[in-house]
Amino acid sequence: MTYCVGMMLDKGLVMMSDTRTNSGVDNISVFRKMFTWTVPGERIITLMTAGNLASTQAVISQLEERMKAPDERDNILLKSPTMFQVVTEIGKLLRSIISERQDANGIKGRGRFTASIIVGGQIAGMEPRLFMIYPEGNFIEASQDTPFFQIGETKYGRPIIIRGYDRTMSLEDASKLVMVSFDSTLKANLSVGLPLDLQVIERDAFQAVHEQRITHDDSYFQAISSSWGDALKSAFHSLPDYSFYRETD
Repeated sequence: MTYCVGMMLDKGLVMMSDTRTNSGVDNISVFRKMFTWTVPGERIITLMTAGNLASTQAVISQLEERMKAPDERDNILLKSPTMFQVVTEIGKLLRSIISERQDANGIKGRGRFTASIIVGGQIAGMEPRLFMIYPEGNFIEASQDTPFFQIGETKYGRPIIIRGYDRTMSLEDASKLVMVSFDSTLKANLSVGLPLDLQVIERDAFQAVHEQRITHDDSYFQAISSSWGDALKSAFHSLPDYSFYRETD
């Protein structure tokens, strides 16, 4: 399983993904799910993937291969003039790969070859943008009403973000918020696991101003986890007492 979060803020983007993949409880591996391409001073584009690993790896591999073409005719990541065009082409590629795999295995519909992708970044002269691509290749863009996206195992970490998110918050506070969201997910679902990859993209910087791989021995993440647990217990005990014999209206 997977958990990835992309968050849009006034000050830029915060992206975070886990690295666990599993085919049963006895076959667990670590694979990177966050991939970034940059042109210094001109653009930064980051992808995070969830779903069938072979399909998502095929997408990344084909994007990398296209950038190696001598005439750069298919270099959609570094040559497309807008983020919308970048995401459109990635969506087409994802849909094509899933369709080919399903046809080759005689699987109709979405089947087990399903995958989704979060794409975030900025191209010079335009605003930072954040998208989520579905297995069918269609996509939606983050907005004031939907300022963050999650893919994979979303249900455990979503309430944390909904309650804590503020579009005007600092990039540092947003990073802390997604760490709490991930900690809650890790506690509830063994299919999501460390290490975690964190990336912060500041508006108009066209580069990652902060990148970190969070491992089991990361002292800050350990402090976040223990402090959040203690804070929840304290908040719970501060709630009004419930009585079986309370008066009713």
